[in-house]
Amino acid sequence: MKKIIALLCSITLVFSLVACSSASSAVESEDSVSENAEAEVTDTADAETQATMVSDKEYIEATLNLANNTDYTWSYNSSADAWVMSIVSAVAYPEIEDEEGVSVCVPGPYVTGIDTDGDGAADVTAASYTDAVNGSLVIDYDAEITSTNGQVYTASTAPVILNTGAAGYSSSTNTQAATTYASEGYINVACGNRGKQDTATDADGNTYYTGDAPSCLADQKAAARFVKYNILLGNLPGSVDYLVSTGGSGGGAHATMFAATSNNSDFYPYQEEVGAVGCYLNGDGTYTTTVTINDEEVELSDGAWGCIAYSAITSLYEGDMALAFEYYMDVDYEFGSDFQAQLAEYLAEAYMEYINEQNLTVEEAAVGFDLDGDGAQNSTIALTIEYDKTLYADTNGYGGTYLDLYLAEFISNLQWYLDNLDYASGWTWFDEDGNALSDEEVAAMTTEDKAEAFIEGRYTASSTGGMGGMGDMAGGMGGDTEMLPSGMNGAADFTGSRGDRSDTEASGKDNITTGLPGDMTGGGLPDGASIGAGADTDSLPGDGKAVTDDLPDSTAGTSSITNENVDTSGDIMDVGTPDAGTTQAAGSSVDSNNYSSYEEMVEAYAADIAEIEAGDEYGNNLVYLYNPLNYIGDEDTEGAAWARILMGASEGNMSMFTSLNLQIA
Repeated sequence: MKKIIALLCSITLVFSLVACSSASSAVESEDSVSENAEAEVTDTADAETQATMVSDKEYIEATLNLANNTDYTWSYNSSADAWVMSIVSAVAYPEIEDEEGVSVCVPGPYVTGIDTDGDGAADVTAASYTDAVNGSLVIDYDAEITSTNGQVYTASTAPVILNTGAAGYSSSTNTQAATTYASEGYINVACGNRGKQDTATDADGNTYYTGDAPSCLADQKAAARFVKYNILLGNLPGSVDYLVSTGGSGGGAHATMFAATSNNSDFYPYQEEVGAVGCYLNGDGTYTTTVTINDEEVELSDGAWGCIAYSAITSLYEGDMALAFEYYMDVDYEFGSDFQAQLAEYLAEAYMEYINEQNLTVEEAAVGFDLDGDGAQNSTIALTIEYDKTLYADTNGYGGTYLDLYLAEFISNLQWYLDNLDYASGWTWFDEDGNALSDEEVAAMTTEDKAEAFIEGRYTASSTGGMGGMGDMAGGMGGDTEMLPSGMNGAADFTGSRGDRSDTEASGKDNITTGLPGDMTGGGLPDGASIGAGADTDSLPGDGKAVTDDLPDSTAGTSSITNENVDTSGDIMDVGTPDAGTTQAAGSSVDSNNYSSYEEMVEAYAADIAEIEAGDEYGNNLVYLYNPLNYIGDEDTEGAAWARILMGASEGNMSMFTSLNLQIA
């Protein structure tokens, strides 16, 4: 409403000036009157637009400055020694207040106490705390926290962990930040986000749909801006230079997208319309991305330094093709119907054509594999898929260097995992008949014994329950999210070249993937996430500059995502599944069972695609916006220093080929 009122005032003033200009020019010639009036109207309109932008900027920055907020509180968790901020709005003009909030958890050592009366002194400390208290943090910038990996952090160097929700690309309700990372010295951020099933109510009480992309990502970017802004103001501890996005499944997709689209202007309009701090529309259509700190303009980033994504459901552009291709290569896989098998065959062929159109290449020395079998690692290999039913009978006719790279990565990661199975001290192991082994029998197992049992699925990552296995997402690694080894290495690199354009050139800085703090290259899973028997398919060594590709110009294509009911950290998703005999999306009444004919369904699908290709109100193709391959290495994107995507050895919702594609990019 504030923006509308400001605009109306501007228009009213412009019309008044037009009238004055016309009246005062009565003695001039008709042409001169017209020209002068037009010039004055244009100049005035530009000035008023600029004034509105400045006013909007001042309002947003004053509103989102925590020092001006008298409603939020801090709670102290004594067991975690951490202070947790109540939920506040991350934007000035929230469309859905319950989904556009943010909460922050701050490790106790960084906080002297809470200043309740504004004199700068701590009135409530950890020792005297009884109830949630309103006030400002008194930050101790000299205090140090040493993480379990030996990294020393202070209130000014502590990394900021942004938990990206959006399970199944759905909305996430606001939740308070967890104390999960407090002992490691990290600042932990929880944020809500709008999602695909959302509706809102306008000023007249009418309900309208507002779940289009990229609202999930825009809200996460706005939350990051809010936290960084308040760090710059001194309201929160942490480093604005070391923000890490992390999440699982749909949240993993958004963690990846967050890092891959850092500071890309395609996403500014969506942040600006909800009043994100540090993202303001200028009169000429450009954007200002600075905030005023101590009377100086300081650049405010919406980007990430790094990313840890778990089972990332991205990119959707090639998601259906890649998954069908992966299943189709398994000659023993039994499809649910002849139609499904035929569709998989078509999609597998389409995926081969898609990959071969990308002109992907990789240097053997960069990935550490002899892909051409010449006994050396000094060649540049073109990554392609080929079809020969006789030559590649065991994979339904498909082979080639692209698949050679995938297999080499998979074997390398699995071997690393098997070599490190000694960490799994709390697992239950089973013999070949499915009987749980005693503590004495487990103690007698060699690493080779455990590796064989692991491959055969004779284990579970908890003390209760039946045998897990490679195909059991509830067993194996999926049975206990605490079992992920913190030392897992391998950082997928988003700094590689894209054609003749590199991230380093685009961002003007060196993007280094080596020498990272030990506790930022692995660690525990995000809250509520679980994975299958993990294989890290993104272990590209070095700086990645040896990997080149011509990425797709994605202008069409969608992917349907099915999942079971999920309720994780505010993420609520209720959709149909193939097992339930339905393809219905969340919040939708339209289902494949609801069409009277196949032709009617195809017609509806074609209409949906046409609508997407036509662009949204800002002229953007939403499918293009949600393809990270379109942004990695783009000259308008600030490249993340590193990224790591962890996929399970059994993935039910996304092919690991999509993760490989991200690694190559």
